[in-house]
Amino acid sequence: MYTKQEIIIRKYREGESQRQISRDLGISRKTVKKYLSEYEELLQEGKGQHKAMETCLTRKPVYRQERGRSKRRLTQEVEELIDGLLEENRKKLLGGLHKQVLKKRDILEAVLRSGYQIGYTTVCNYIREKEGQGKGSKEIYIRQEYKPGESCEFDWGEVRLVIAGESVRSYMCVFTSAYSNYRYADLNMREDTLSFEQDHVDFFTHAGGSWKEMLYDNTRVVVSRFVGRKEKEPTESLLRLRGHYHFTHRFCNARRGNEKGHVERSVEYIRRKVFGVRNSFETFEQAREYLKEVVGRLNKVPQQLTGKTAEEMFTREKEYLWPAPAAMLCRESREFRVDTYSTISYATNRYSVPERLNGKFVTADIYRNKLELFYEDKVVAVHERSYARHHWVINIEHYLETFRRKPGALKRSVALARSSYLKELYEKFFSDTPREFIELLHYCHQHQVRGELLEESVARLLDRNPANITGDMITVLLGNRRHKESLCFPHQGETADRSRQQLQQISRLL
Repeated sequence: MYTKQEIIIRKYREGESQRQISRDLGISRKTVKKYLSEYEELLQEGKGQHKAMETCLTRKPVYRQERGRSKRRLTQEVEELIDGLLEENRKKLLGGLHKQVLKKRDILEAVLRSGYQIGYTTVCNYIREKEGQGKGSKEIYIRQEYKPGESCEFDWGEVRLVIAGESVRSYMCVFTSAYSNYRYADLNMREDTLSFEQDHVDFFTHAGGSWKEMLYDNTRVVVSRFVGRKEKEPTESLLRLRGHYHFTHRFCNARRGNEKGHVERSVEYIRRKVFGVRNSFETFEQAREYLKEVVGRLNKVPQQLTGKTAEEMFTREKEYLWPAPAAMLCRESREFRVDTYSTISYATNRYSVPERLNGKFVTADIYRNKLELFYEDKVVAVHERSYARHHWVINIEHYLETFRRKPGALKRSVALARSSYLKELYEKFFSDTPREFIELLHYCHQHQVRGELLEESVARLLDRNPANITGDMITVLLGNRRHKESLCFPHQGETADRSRQQLQQISRLL
């Protein structure tokens, strides 16, 4: 308004030219001309000077955008990048990964990482226009205040992964401190009691102590049964953890996730930041390491309210934690009867034991990642736990005596198929002489030859004579290596005799 008035006064009272007014006021000559033309039109309509001046000054400036003007920030390249991320979200929704889609904030960060400069509002407007979505209502949370070491929250979250090309459903556990907002996460193949216990043990060991109170929702691993309308009875597993780590617990109300808002947001936040960007891995352990790496980086990001990182605040909070005792042993003991396949059945899967235990009862200590089988208080087998369905976990050494009596059963046996290297070695050099291969396995089992040593010995023989390898050649070479690696030093007379025998074996080999 002041600029309009100054232009009109300078023109009609001082008699200055449009060029001089533009130069003195530092505005465009087009703007000066526009305001003067507007005033002159009002005068021509028969309005007096005072009325024309008042009308001219009360009108809001109108900015006419040029038609066809290209957007400076939201270029075609940026639109294509955003469209690609939206298409990935659509594929995730079709694949049941609705909890791992990227939000508008994540899409903005992806665009900025690609080197483009653009604002959050521009991205939101484009996505809203693209998807035709309006503004929706959000749930309201009440901000709480906590003391250091006072409360920590726990929750599960489902995550869909691609492991070695196959789709796998896993479960992510998340711990979030209410005071420092420090997060800890890990992956499990099952949402069961053993995983629940082991996750707590790993977390308290990582933190160096336990909180005064732990907050849970109403999952079956923590709530044994409901007593009345509001009372809940904790599971034996939760009581064991309470007694070992000296914390109290509290359950939130049913379908009220906002009562543990820290961890509710943490599950959704971590799942997006970690597996919304990448969800394909070669092994499950690789996915676990990737999760811990990214969560570690997130804990180093400054928070909005305090300006400090969660890691910095957690360092101060550690002083208020209850010191963690020795790690609690998390296992389940059960008794099984060995069937005619010399296996036990657990959770639809079969695990082998030595063939001499056929028909006997064995005890299994079941951990989250392995099974230890005992007979008469002695370990007879240790297997990595399988989370597949109807899977056979077989150790070929448990069937060597049976293979001696039935060498023809070796070719198509599951025991041979479960060892890719032994199967390749058998098919390449011993398919016509199965007994010789069985004797080689007996030798390796009797002398406790490691698989790495067997592969190394075969590789050395292949370098010298790739066309023909026999079991005797491998046995002689393994015997020489075994004597070299032995920590027992024989007497001088024994050394001379053994050296002569080894020299004769090497001569026959060459």
